[in-house]
Amino acid sequence: MKIYHNLDSFQRLDYAVVTSGTFDGVHIGHKKILSRLQEISHQSGGETVVLTFWPHPRTVVAEDSQTLQLLSTIEEKIELFAELGIDHLAIIPFTRSFSELTSQAFIQQILVEKIGTKKLVIGYDHRFGKNREGSFDFLKNNCSQYGFEVEEISRQDVDDLAISSSRIRRALLTGHIAEANELLGRPYTISGTVVKGKQLGRTIGFPTANVHPAESYKLIPQNGAYMIRATYKDEKFEGMLNIGVRPTVDGSMKTIEAHLFNFNKEIYGEDVQLELLHYIRPEQKFNGLPELMEQINLDKEATERYFQK
Repeated sequence: MKIYHNLDSFQRLDYAVVTSGTFDGVHIGHKKILSRLQEISHQSGGETVVLTFWPHPRTVVAEDSQTLQLLSTIEEKIELFAELGIDHLAIIPFTRSFSELTSQAFIQQILVEKIGTKKLVIGYDHRFGKNREGSFDFLKNNCSQYGFEVEEISRQDVDDLAISSSRIRRALLTGHIAEANELLGRPYTISGTVVKGKQLGRTIGFPTANVHPAESYKLIPQNGAYMIRATYKDEKFEGMLNIGVRPTVDGSMKTIEAHLFNFNKEIYGEDVQLELLHYIRPEQKFNGLPELMEQINLDKEATERYFQK
């Protein structure tokens, strides 16, 4: 996959099969569009092009820009698009000035002149251009003058899947990790660097890796205990994760602490990726460390049974 962090180096294609959007999470609803993109490119001998925008447009123009949490970092999105076999990924810098670009200018300057679009595939509710004025109906009524065809993934197709990035965010924030994973089509992941914590876990027989997320805008799911699979230097380890403030030891700051089974390496400063597989229980305050240890042992037994299935 060729990656462009702006359109300056993009060489106009003879037959570009294009879609555009933010694609937060690259969930199975997005994959339906991407699958159709590839189907058309195979039939036509063209090349697939995904146009996405970074930073997320809402962080630039919306009132909730400071609190918006995203399902995927730009690095995660790049990796997911590559896994799906996209030929070209163009990441357009989204700025205030770009947000003022009209739908007609977006079509003519980017889709036609820069990309060489011959077929555009979009979701039924996709809108583009200044104030989101561009729509499928506008494209359908005007695409002949621009020299490309447009195809819409129908409302029924999308609604049958009942998927949206917002629904996945809600599921994660309410502890419904299984639902979120089903809608994503894969486990939700958190990547970050291992930093030093208070090392309390060592004193109770459960050493943990305190993971600091790579990006502050990455959505962190509801506080609680999770079953996880961790990747460290291409090796995978089963384990448990606690997200929360550790109320039993009077903690105050949220931490992400992973206990990996059969793992005893010092990895401060190293990067790990955590796949959240199953929600065990909410975070709670116990009456002292012995009670906490007892619950963690129960959590571990449940996790081991989960992986033995």
